[in-house]
Amino acid sequence: MESKTGTDTDTEDAKSHDPKRDKAKREKTTSVTGTRWWVAGLFLLPALILLGSLVVYPIGYSVWRSLYDADGSGFVGLENYGDIFTNDATLTAVRNTAIWVAVAPALVTALGLIFAVLTERVRWGTAFKLIVFMPMAISMLAAGIIFRLVYEADPDQGVANAVVTSVHDAFVDASVYPKARPNAQASDLKASGGGSFTSTGTVSPGTPALLPLVGIAPNKLPGTPADAKAAGASGSGISGTVWLDFKLGGGGTKGQVDPGEKALEGVKVEAVKDGKVVASATSGADGTFSLPADADGAQLRLPGSNFATAYSGIDWLGPTLVTPAIIGSYTWMWAGFAMVLIAAGLAGVDRNLLEAARVDGANEWQVFRRITVPLLAPVLVVVLVTLMINVMKVFDLVYIIAPQPSQDDANVLALQLFLSSFGGGGNYGVGSAIGVILLLLVLPVMFVNLRRLRKERQR
Repeated sequence: MESKTGTDTDTEDAKSHDPKRDKAKREKTTSVTGTRWWVAGLFLLPALILLGSLVVYPIGYSVWRSLYDADGSGFVGLENYGDIFTNDATLTAVRNTAIWVAVAPALVTALGLIFAVLTERVRWGTAFKLIVFMPMAISMLAAGIIFRLVYEADPDQGVANAVVTSVHDAFVDASVYPKARPNAQASDLKASGGGSFTSTGTVSPGTPALLPLVGIAPNKLPGTPADAKAAGASGSGISGTVWLDFKLGGGGTKGQVDPGEKALEGVKVEAVKDGKVVASATSGADGTFSLPADADGAQLRLPGSNFATAYSGIDWLGPTLVTPAIIGSYTWMWAGFAMVLIAAGLAGVDRNLLEAARVDGANEWQVFRRITVPLLAPVLVVVLVTLMINVMKVFDLVYIIAPQPSQDDANVLALQLFLSSFGGGGNYGVGSAIGVILLLLVLPVMFVNLRRLRKERQR
């Protein structure tokens, strides 16, 4: 055999010490940071175990459990998923969740954008941002309790109805005696529709009309009422008295003005002939009133406006408005979150672009719509996507704010999951199926978010 030449030996030595090949070997056995893969894996193992036990295992178990019946003893396949889309309560939850996803994130993002832009132009912008962001420090439980009180139906307790009734009463006169009614035993006033009362007989000059009312305790009359006075004859006109035909301690004669009985001031009295009002008057402080001679032969009518129930506000937590009301409370909590993120993005916007647009003749609305918003688009997408994921699992606010009679109308998927599994339903199969559906609904949003992050990283 021929021995290798010196040149061949040198070539083989050069190949065995090729720097590129040695570098490739090192890269195969080490991570990006230069650490060996097994060392990196050892350090990541606790996190992977935690992730697997808290995320991967629950997801896998939920998928498996959704294929079994309520107690987990029988395999039912996709029957639980079929029950979800045939059950009225679950369909209502799906509809309300869709409303939440469509309305709440857009509303919160829009408010956050407005607050972020406007606070840049005021001296006390930092203080305003602090106030708007403060609700984020409140738990969902506490916020739910707060807004359950805010939406209370009684205007004396609920702030929302206190404001509404105050505005309403500023433009519409409130009724004088909402609970009053004629004394059926001593008066010929009969109900005549629309809450009004009309006398069966007619009036004539020289005979004062007596209009006794009951239904109100003397100590519940508004203001400081005076004692009633029996009206005297008023020539050719018609006179009369409207009073409370009752006094504390009893006594007296029904249908007669007795000492100590209180006058009803401000009651409107109409004289009606052939269905038309020919004259009207209002009772004075002593309960007396007088009508002109045109009222001769007319019937007396007390309009329903005297007895109409006082306006008590809006039924915020009723079946119609309960979902918008809860979305309002969510907006109050999360508007500060959106404002802070958008304000951070706004701080990075090149001011030269805004000034150049103004120099070119653009007004503030055009600058905002065509310059500011497009430049903030990445931040707005982040806020919108984050809120969409958040509202899909909203539970606390709905469970606490919605009263029991209207809770079914405010139901969402996360609440239905709880009710099906732990709220008396006891059907863990259906509850697991709802959980899987929630996961499937969140995945597309997460996928869009990951794609956006990958594109930004490539830039």
